[in-house]
Amino acid sequence: MKTIIHRSGTRGHADHGWLNSYHSFSFGNYHNPERMNFGALRVLNDDTVAAGRGFGTHPHRNMEIISIPLEGDLQHMDDMGNSTVIKSGDVQMMSAGTGVSHSEFNKNKDQEVKFLQIWIIPNKEEVTPRYDQISIEDIATKNSLYQIVSPNPDDAGVWIHQNAWFHLGNYESGIIDSYNLKHKGNGVYIFVLDGEIEIASNKLGNRDGIGIWETDTLNFKTKDTSKILVMEVPMIF
Repeated sequence: MKTIIHRSGTRGHADHGWLNSYHSFSFGNYHNPERMNFGALRVLNDDTVAAGRGFGTHPHRNMEIISIPLEGDLQHMDDMGNSTVIKSGDVQMMSAGTGVSHSEFNKNKDQEVKFLQIWIIPNKEEVTPRYDQISIEDIATKNSLYQIVSPNPDDAGVWIHQNAWFHLGNYESGIIDSYNLKHKGNGVYIFVLDGEIEIASNKLGNRDGIGIWETDTLNFKTKDTSKILVMEVPMIF
């Protein structure tokens, strides 16, 4: 088993006034050649958008983009004709493929919106752009992981063009759980949204991340009430 730890305080940071963003991997003006990606996981941004502000219309191509709202309401519009709102308890996915333009705005004028913006390098390029969003309230469990992203349209969660699986976990303190990798040669990046966990003899706190590879399974224990995001991705793509 190999590991790499990214402490919360070592992330890149950009404060644009209307946008306060922390980057686990190189993004925008933050460039760290040692933190370009973790396998097919290219971007993990922890974004806070001011009331009534947002990202104007901009393009993407050949990237799988996943948004996970944490607080507030995010208004989405794109040139595929979608106009939706996502909130905590939802997951949004866009396959940019041959090209898509979209905007994301804080729908509310009196509170911030917080969300994770995640980019996955696809295993198929120039696909037809596609949008999807789901509510995960019906599949959410307590003290165990539940799937929110996979490569299979028939599985739980949204599906993407990559052999990647995402799981969320909401845990009480003192819970021991495990994750079995689904695809040989994949690695796992775990991002602590809240609380504290212990994994591979390492303690991780709020917004810390750990990448683990060259293993088939991993075990972890919660040291506090905790919420984690587990992202299994190919290490070679």
